Amino acid sequence: MPVEMCSIGGYSETGKNCTAIKVDDEVVIFDMGLHMENYIRYTENEDIRALSYQELRKVDAIPDLSLIEDWQDKVIAIVPSHAHLDHVGAVPFASKKCPNASIIGTPYTVEVLRSILKDERIDIPNPIIDLNLNATYKLSPNLTLELINVTHSVPQASLIALHTKYGTIIYANDYKFDRQPTLGKKPNFKRLKELGDKKVLALICESLYAHEHKKTPSESVAKQMLKDVLLGVNSKGRALIVTTFSSHLARLKSIIEMGKQLNRKIVFLGRSLAKYVDAGEKINIINFKKDVKVIKYRDQIEHFLKKISKQKDKYLIAVTGHQGEPRAILPRIARRELKLDLGSGDLVIFSCSVIPVTLNKDNREVLEKQLRDRHVRIFRDIHVSGHACREDHRDLFELVRPKHIIPSHAGHEKAMHLAELAEEMGYKMEKTIHLMEDGKRIKLN
Repeated sequence: MPVEMCSIGGYSETGKNCTAIKVDDEVVIFDMGLHMENYIRYTENEDIRALSYQELRKVDAIPDLSLIEDWQDKVIAIVPSHAHLDHVGAVPFASKKCPNASIIGTPYTVEVLRSILKDERIDIPNPIIDLNLNATYKLSPNLTLELINVTHSVPQASLIALHTKYGTIIYANDYKFDRQPTLGKKPNFKRLKELGDKKVLALICESLYAHEHKKTPSESVAKQMLKDVLLGVNSKGRALIVTTFSSHLARLKSIIEMGKQLNRKIVFLGRSLAKYVDAGEKINIINFKKDVKVIKYRDQIEHFLKKISKQKDKYLIAVTGHQGEPRAILPRIARRELKLDLGSGDLVIFSCSVIPVTLNKDNREVLEKQLRDRHVRIFRDIHVSGHACREDHRDLFELVRPKHIIPSHAGHEKAMHLAELAEEMGYKMEKTIHLMEDGKRIKLN
């Protein structure tokens, strides 16, 4: 058959996203991500620069490219859909397995990847190409790539469209339909409808919240939730700490706006915050540093916290550690490794959800107990998701009208919810709905 798919990773679990599409004799890989829980466990006390593909494979932290060993020399492109590590984070370790492939992503995605490679002093042989949102790139005489603008919890996320003579394959992993984004443009609904009016052979679609019978709220809702806490709670004389996803520049933008309204000095603490902010500044999608002091090195963070302990109410501090990661800034403050004297009435705001894996649940429980023991006021879940819910998926199906639907980015239980929606809309299990697992291949006709 001319079109074949291999679900390399992200189909038997959440994370480690990686999908290969073979069209005639050419292969394109969508995403090459980390399994974050396994990766964090393994690298907690390791030098990342010393890690090998083989080591990370043994602990199931990256996709197993041996599943397409017979295709590896045919791979002409690796296309991360966006800059989250469970979609781009395995590229430094695994891309060299496909020596003929270029890495192609949006400018922000590519800038984050380059930052990782530079910070960890990793060299890869693959050319890296940035492609603007809503632009196309000719991969070969028979294949054209298009990155369609969509919203998510990181800038410049894309739906990937691979145009072939047999029809278009769309990869929607991750996305939401935010009509009131606080950073960046609205989703390109016009282009999605145009594709649906032509021929979409297959839609590979995330399933994380397909069981939630609603539409995912806009990021503007999260901004209002933050406003209610930061401006609506008496923080006079108190420390004010916010933690969120470092890559969530839209959320960080809102935090900066609130800090200015509170007339507090705004400081970002932590390496990952610095990495994602630097990437955004380099491609001119943000200009945070005119308002924010960003500190990433350990000795400078220690010096700063010691310095402000007596005047902590003058600052709004954004820190890493929202999942309770032991080496991040907030957990180190909570267990008194870093000298910031938190006490009764000081505020810690978790502008995030807990990613529901055992490691994160355990780490957050420990972190919150340590904060409660110091009588800190905790605000949880000041957040909206970056992932589509069931009714967003329905809208996407109606826009692009694919022949085949393939649930992704989840294990079987969550994938079933997306499959049930597709059945409700007239698709047939096994005939036009395909439930996959890691390592499975399917021919699309």
